[in-house]
Amino acid sequence: MAETSPNAPIAPTFWSKASDLPLIPIGLLLIVFIIPAFFAQWIAPHDPYVPNLGARLQPPVFFGGTWEYALGTDRLGRDILSRILHGAWYVLAVSMIGIAVGVVVGTTLGLVAGYARGWFDGLVMRLVDISLALPAMLLALALAAAIGASFLSVVVVVGFALWAYFARQVRAEVLLLRNSDFVARSQVAGASHVRILFRHILPNVTNTVVVLATLQVGIAIMLDASLSFLGIGIPRPTPTWGLLVSDGRDFIATDWWISFFPGLAILLTVMSANMLGDWLRERLDPRQRQI
Repeated sequence: MAETSPNAPIAPTFWSKASDLPLIPIGLLLIVFIIPAFFAQWIAPHDPYVPNLGARLQPPVFFGGTWEYALGTDRLGRDILSRILHGAWYVLAVSMIGIAVGVVVGTTLGLVAGYARGWFDGLVMRLVDISLALPAMLLALALAAAIGASFLSVVVVVGFALWAYFARQVRAEVLLLRNSDFVARSQVAGASHVRILFRHILPNVTNTVVVLATLQVGIAIMLDASLSFLGIGIPRPTPTWGLLVSDGRDFIATDWWISFFPGLAILLTVMSANMLGDWLRERLDPRQRQI
């Protein structure tokens, strides 16, 4: 007679709790971040890379400009709106890939550390402490010196900056679950440690990972923007939002729109992501309000 492992109680899934979604933050995310990222080449009114010195430093339409350049132009005559729309793709890619790296690395290490305990748990937690203590900018400078500023280096920095949060939180959840009745029954039934971890324990920490990942979107965007602003992120001529803000810093007193509108895009996206993360935290599991 074949032995079967009892199923673990599964936490409420995202979709079972996803009724009455908050329309304001989701709408802002769609308008400012997601839609432009995928459709920029069709909806952008101008080429974001081609200069037009005859139209340099045009003000926004509501401050004496024209609808041809609704948000104005920069010092090379490039359309600010088009550059923001095209930059959304790079911001989205860096944020999502960097968070995915942090989720995979942090969740895996947190699962194993919390379940196995012992020396491996101690090692992982020391690495978590070191990761949280090291400034992400320091790693960015080291990578820029070693391999040059690039898309890959920014993704690595974002993943490095975020993995420890997932590892620490998942480990805490696993410590509570490892002594649960369903884990004990699975062990008695002969289930392997790998099966217990990924078949029974992982589904019960998925909600925590989803909430934490959403809350990290704002951090990832701000980190990417900071690296680009300092010149150690994705190199020019890529119109990342941080670079767009940096382009206008010498003109902020007179031609403020060069930096203002990219900065506004960053603000609205980060604010919307944080609002959505807070909503998910309360909807999926009220106990996680201290994440």
